[in-house]
Amino acid sequence: MIAITLPDGTVKEFAKGSTPMDVANSISAGLARNVISAKFNDTVVESVTPLNENGNLILYTWNDKEGKKAFWHSTSHIVAQALEERYPGIKLTIGPAIDNGFYYDVDFGEHTFSEKDFPEIEKRALEIARGKHDFKLHAVSKADALSLYKEQGNEFKVELIENLEDGTITFCDHDTFTDLCRGGHIPNTGIVKAIKILNVAGAYWRGDENKPQLTRVYGISFPKQKELTEYLEMLEEAKKRDHRKLGKELELFTFSQKVGQGLPLWLPKGAALRERLEHFLKKAQKKAGYEMVVTPHIGSKELYVTSGHYEKYGADSFQPIRTPKENEEFLLKPMNCPHHCEIYNARPFSYRELPKRYAEFGTVYRYEQSGELHGLTRVRGFTQDDAHIFCTPEQLDQEFKNVIDLSLYVLGSLGFDNFTAQVSIRDLDTPEKYIGSVDNWEKAENAIINAATEKGLDFVIEKGEAAFYGPKLDFMVKDALGRQWQLGTIQVDYNLPERFDLTYKGSDNELHRPVMIHRAPFGSMERFIALLLEHTGGNFPLWLIPEQAIVLPVSEKHEIYAEKVLSSLENNEIRAQIDARSETVGKKIREAEMNKIPFMLIVGENEEEANTISVRRHGGEDLGSISIKKFTDLVATEINSTLKSFVN
Repeated sequence: MIAITLPDGTVKEFAKGSTPMDVANSISAGLARNVISAKFNDTVVESVTPLNENGNLILYTWNDKEGKKAFWHSTSHIVAQALEERYPGIKLTIGPAIDNGFYYDVDFGEHTFSEKDFPEIEKRALEIARGKHDFKLHAVSKADALSLYKEQGNEFKVELIENLEDGTITFCDHDTFTDLCRGGHIPNTGIVKAIKILNVAGAYWRGDENKPQLTRVYGISFPKQKELTEYLEMLEEAKKRDHRKLGKELELFTFSQKVGQGLPLWLPKGAALRERLEHFLKKAQKKAGYEMVVTPHIGSKELYVTSGHYEKYGADSFQPIRTPKENEEFLLKPMNCPHHCEIYNARPFSYRELPKRYAEFGTVYRYEQSGELHGLTRVRGFTQDDAHIFCTPEQLDQEFKNVIDLSLYVLGSLGFDNFTAQVSIRDLDTPEKYIGSVDNWEKAENAIINAATEKGLDFVIEKGEAAFYGPKLDFMVKDALGRQWQLGTIQVDYNLPERFDLTYKGSDNELHRPVMIHRAPFGSMERFIALLLEHTGGNFPLWLIPEQAIVLPVSEKHEIYAEKVLSSLENNEIRAQIDARSETVGKKIREAEMNKIPFMLIVGENEEEANTISVRRHGGEDLGSISIKKFTDLVATEINSTLKSFVN
């Protein structure tokens, strides 16, 4: 017999060789019907994998992230079979699950594959799925695996296998199809009821521009047709909210090939919006005891060698800038933290002076591959609302909780109320990915978990998602379409203070090492504005939107009164302008609606005589004719209802 421990702590005994599905059946027939994958002792297994030792078992259904991952990865096999049947001789490479669906990278050779071919592949994939073919994982020797793919002439699979150890190689079979695969499948193809090929794109093999370009086939699948229909409706709404489309329509930002890919240019309205976001956070930071600093856009290569960034990311950064001086090299700044460490190092500190909180809206540069650039969400130059706190170990808990409070204030003021927290820790199986001592990592991870628990956050722990120098707390926010994004991050770091030899004099008159907290509630200003655009559909919170109102004179003879109204609005710090064009009021209203201006203030003869304005809200609601004072009070009330004062 073996002892199986379930997530709630329950321990059950089963005969050796029992499967996760047997465990599910022992709990309830309903659960067994819905189980599609499992994890045993932190290893992904099939629902029919024999369990031969004591261990911890997690059962996954479609409602779990890991369940969806197995579902979508399994569907990639089904679609790959359909592609292979339709296009003989193609070379399959990898087909992983992603956040929403899956992709399969394919070398189509002489064949072409485009959108017109999607329906045929979807139809055949569904036919395969309806066959209810079992997914069967089995071990294959390295020699046999290499022989199979060399015979097929698939150099991509051969390369993958050559990097695997004999005894760790598995294939997965279903129907007439077999594929190199390490596991994580649903029980059989019949669970898949709806399949959609979403699009195709180019992708370099192993992400290397020097290697062959493949065709990446993106798709998604569901256990019910209704869910696919709802997803496709959401995609249509997402197209309307695409920040690239809205950014152009609202005249916020643009890109220029002459300036360079991934380098956004902020137009006047967008620059003003950024400035308000910065002012909003600077005001809260000042209350929280932060001091603003400014650092250069470049730094000596040696700075990033010391921090460890060059070793980890140097190959993917912009190449060093060489000066006339021999062996002198600089890098475009990829991170602000090394610079802030040197600011701290500028003079000695006593424990009485800590914590020191340095904040900066610092622009950084990273060389993202051209195929991965996407509007403002993936760029090569972006500004971080960065801050670094240097504190004593005794201050760490309270400082971390204070940063949580600031992050929640930022998210709440901008309408991101639906979120969970994610504690990202090391993967103990890949220690080479991280720097620093095990003791420091354990202290940092425990500090984050304790602070998140004490603040009552709804959080999950994700292994292997930590930064290379320390664990972190990320806020995973759901937008208006139900999509999840990572916004805001807080990291505990014992390692950079070691690498930069940061110290403070303690009460014992000895030198001690401070703890460092990295913090960015917005993360990247560019990415944050992109997500805010898509979340709000361009209808920004009233306190943030570039133009809060537009004054629409009915005719030329009412323009003097319109100027008077505008002056009153500006005196009350309401951002407005006049549309004095010789167009009809109806056309002006339609254009103001398209520009998502919250209030349209129509002024004509009646309004001028009564010293009022006729107010129309974006979306069509008529608020009637009211005094300017009543309108300014209305705006102030709406702003105050969403933008609370930050209390530290």
